[in-house]
Amino acid sequence: MTLFRDHGVVLRTIRLGEADRIVTLMTERSGKVRAVAKGVRRTGSKFGARLEPLSHVALLGWQGRGDLDIVNQVEVVDTFRPVREDLDRMQVAMAMLEVVDQVGQERHANPRLYAMLVGALRALAVQGTPMVAPAFFLKVLALEGSEPVLAACVSCGEDAPGALVAFDLVEGGVLCRACRRGRPVSPEALTLLRRIMGGGVAGVLAEGRTEAGDEVTVLANEAMEVHLDRRLRSLRSGSLL
Repeated sequence: MTLFRDHGVVLRTIRLGEADRIVTLMTERSGKVRAVAKGVRRTGSKFGARLEPLSHVALLGWQGRGDLDIVNQVEVVDTFRPVREDLDRMQVAMAMLEVVDQVGQERHANPRLYAMLVGALRALAVQGTPMVAPAFFLKVLALEGSEPVLAACVSCGEDAPGALVAFDLVEGGVLCRACRRGRPVSPEALTLLRRIMGGGVAGVLAEGRTEAGDEVTVLANEAMEVHLDRRLRSLRSGSLL
């Protein structure tokens, strides 16, 4: 067994036996990791409280020979308390954790995905803006090589001003009037999509809720579900879709 140190965000946990727990984390250096935390379900265990979903931690553990590692020590970097104390923010956070759990690969380093998750959770804790999740989903799609085509019609290449009027999830981008199918997209929503994908996320997050933002939220949520080929429970359980 090999000793390792890393930073990670707890994505989910499941019970193991009477006192243990299997913890799934997105780590900085090792990608997605599944590890056993022994004794964390015993009454009064401070160790267990540090390994709840959403916790950002520094950890020390042993890499196992099988699918499971072992966590020995944990120090909390951030609990994202403002998120935990707000049901709406917590729902957004859980949706992002679910997406990362789906796209992250076990023991396959993805420092960019880790950094994006930590950055999104920090933005959610500070601002609570409704655009955090859709912006995060769109950036994850780009990281996965599935960035939506926004500059021209994905079917015929038409790029004249005002010509792009629809967004098709299967085609993977915007469509012109002649090729239109899928969901209609307003000029304002298209502009917002381009700002997000063009590096303007900070400015988008600083703005309040808008009709265009609601439109982009629906598009981003549905696009992520199409990419994953599955429904996201965290979205379906509330008002995010």
